[in-house]
Amino acid sequence: MTSSERPDALPPALPSMWRLCKLGYQHEPGLMATSFLLVLFAALPDALIALWLKFLGDGVVHHEPRVVLFSALGLGLSAAATWFLRTVSTRVQRKFRDKVTIALEAHVARLQATIATIAHHERPDYLDRLSVLRNQMFVLDHMYMSVFATASWILRLAVTIALLVSIHPALALLAAFALPTVFTASWRPAVERRTQERVAQPARLARHLFTLATTAQPAKEVRVTNIGPRLATDRRAAWERWYGPVASARNASAAWHTLAWAVFGAAYVGAVVFVTYVLRATAGDVLLVLAAGARLSAYVGATVGEIGFLRGVWMDGSRRLAWLEDYAASLTAAADLPVPNVLRDGIRLEHVSFAYPGTSRLVLDDVSVAIPAGAVVAIVGENGAGKSTLIKLLAKMYAPTSGAIYLDDVPLARVDADAWRARLAGAFQDFYKFELRAQHTVGVGDVPRVDDAVAVAAAVERAGATDVIDRFASGLDTQLGPTWPGGVDVSYGQWQKLALARGFMRDDPVLLILDEPTAALDAETEHALFERFASAARARRSSRITILVSHRFSTVRMADLIVVLDGAHLVEVGSHEDLLARGGQYAELYRIQAEAYR
Repeated sequence: MTSSERPDALPPALPSMWRLCKLGYQHEPGLMATSFLLVLFAALPDALIALWLKFLGDGVVHHEPRVVLFSALGLGLSAAATWFLRTVSTRVQRKFRDKVTIALEAHVARLQATIATIAHHERPDYLDRLSVLRNQMFVLDHMYMSVFATASWILRLAVTIALLVSIHPALALLAAFALPTVFTASWRPAVERRTQERVAQPARLARHLFTLATTAQPAKEVRVTNIGPRLATDRRAAWERWYGPVASARNASAAWHTLAWAVFGAAYVGAVVFVTYVLRATAGDVLLVLAAGARLSAYVGATVGEIGFLRGVWMDGSRRLAWLEDYAASLTAAADLPVPNVLRDGIRLEHVSFAYPGTSRLVLDDVSVAIPAGAVVAIVGENGAGKSTLIKLLAKMYAPTSGAIYLDDVPLARVDADAWRARLAGAFQDFYKFELRAQHTVGVGDVPRVDDAVAVAAAVERAGATDVIDRFASGLDTQLGPTWPGGVDVSYGQWQKLALARGFMRDDPVLLILDEPTAALDAETEHALFERFASAARARRSSRITILVSHRFSTVRMADLIVVLDGAHLVEVGSHEDLLARGGQYAELYRIQAEAYR
């Protein structure tokens, strides 16, 4: 991939806009074509008004009633046709916009939800870029209308220039004097948009502080700590840090735009003087120049305005959408191998190092370890040792900075992320609270069986969450979340048990990941739960690998293999008994924790 094609760079504007047009046509071809043609047809009657005024002026001056009647009918028909076509066009466009908006929102949601990694959710530069796209997303359908309108204004300009040239070829120069306004209109939005992206972080901070001050989740702490006034002050300061540079860029570009319009205004006055005193044209010709010149000014202004919107908002939004499409595609380009149905040897990490994008600090440094098929493996280490990062690499949320991960002998990098995750199951400490019916909150762990009450009940039992469901008046049919009609409040520990049940929905995953999913439970409950699960996993005699991350050594001691991380390095690997016998870091941490529980 060349530097110009890398996902970090926004794609060129015109190809991006063309891709968005094709996307709209793909979803609504008939409505899109009809909307475009109606807009063009509506432009013609309006552009011909200057011609009817010329005939009217000549007819009056030369006392020709038929010419006067003909021109009057032309003016009336132009007005009526313009009104009728605009009315029909508006209704068709509204229908097209409604339908294409749904398609675009679904397209963006699918892209963000199915990108192979989660870097776009964690990298500040990507978050800034997606923040702007998110703001533009709900109005991106306007780009189609802007393209159609720009084409209609250009058609009006072409007809108007043709009418002026019919008086004298030199009048075509009037359009040339409008070019500075076209240039400044195209240049202004790009300057302003670059400034907005440069200061997008203060804008995100302002929205975050507003959310903190106005939503329910942080409400108790905001009131107890009395930080409401501080949040309001900091939000205002963040907004000022965003608005100051943006306002300066807008004022500077507006000054140049005003100067460009002054040039066109002087040229328009000169054209009227030229026709009247140099050419000594007829009254009809002068009237045509006055009308066409005035309309040329309006048409140029409208064209410039549409180009400004097109380049400033809609075209910029289409570039960000094209970047998102390219970024998503780039992460699956090398995925050409199938996922093994069964692991014969297991998972192997060879010299794996990783630094989060945008940083140089290695979170994992030259990690090599073999995880046997069918094993229950525990990963331990102090906070920041790289445990959760290793889990992210195994789940293909990120790709290693260097080194490789193998499924038997298949490189994980060449396996499709969706296909691999379809063979995974797991629960995480930073789980999400799905405020759905309890059955669906658990069932989304295996979407094809989300409505299978028997499968959901079995997952609930495996997770030891039966007591949670029993406390709900409607059982699995209970709506979770107090903000919904009939919804119940759920404690953090209950949410965690439901998340664990969600991770147990798939019956036969290749890899089961348990990343501190029971941190809110007491040590005795966690130990009993995982001891039961580890015994069941061994009894199945399958090739499934279970990886457990926990800070409680009473839990991890039951693992077949324990991987000890420290400061991004792999320092020890072995069974509980082996590691205790070595007297290394694991033995020291185990001793410290055991003494704390005495």
